[in-house]
Amino acid sequence: MTRPTHLIDMLTGVWDSIDELCSPLSESQWKTMTECPGWTVQDTLSHLVSSELGLHGEPPTSHRASDLSNVKNPIGEFNEHEIDFRRSRSGAEVFAEWRQVADKRRHTLTTTGDEYFTREMMTPTGPGTFADFLHIRVMDAWVHEQDMRRALHLPGNEGGPAAEHSIGRFARSLPMVVGKRGKAPDGSVVRIDITGPIVRTFHIATNGGKAAHIEVSADTKTTCTISLDSNTYVALACGRQFFVSGDDRVSISGDTALGERIMSGFNVMI
Repeated sequence: MTRPTHLIDMLTGVWDSIDELCSPLSESQWKTMTECPGWTVQDTLSHLVSSELGLHGEPPTSHRASDLSNVKNPIGEFNEHEIDFRRSRSGAEVFAEWRQVADKRRHTLTTTGDEYFTREMMTPTGPGTFADFLHIRVMDAWVHEQDMRRALHLPGNEGGPAAEHSIGRFARSLPMVVGKRGKAPDGSVVRIDITGPIVRTFHIATNGGKAAHIEVSADTKTTCTISLDSNTYVALACGRQFFVSGDDRVSISGDTALGERIMSGFNVMI
């Protein structure tokens, strides 16, 4: 295996964009609430700090948060302890810690040997290598950057390699969303058009009780077509926002009832 340079470049590109976003923030901006329940912009960066510290081999905090009301799983509890540990600090202090750990991680990722990336580890999606985990780190960092940007009304980095990569990872869950949650009947073909800044089209077909991505021909008939922009796609797929019937950001044609069932089950982030 060779060094996964493309993933490293995407991840450090997101870090550069986060630095550009966060450098001028005021303390009131740091304390702005995001769409992640209970998390401010500062808390979101604290999460990224603790994630990269852990990957760098630093021990977790012994601090324990007193309020776990928004926690849904053990990973969430771990995150909350780390975030709460930093809540007494200013945003500028958390940002300074972020810059330090990001520099360390950048150095490790760009100078260490290939064996660093081939070592086996448990990832959020199961056993894999650190290179596999990097696929998830790119998506996680980019999604949280967008969380902060939406909260602050400072859009940016909405296109490009990391955004393309993240959309691609979310698309892996579309068969489950269409088949299991949307209950698309056998023989259905659902087209999902993402209209920009990232432009992609996916076709998911159901057959024998299973749904899968398919390639289509000119004469393929679609049961339902859903169109939305990539920013809306990400916000809904990550559970930051939730679809309600009549959402003018989402266009559904064909079997509209099926389309609405699909969109109502669009959140795939644990």
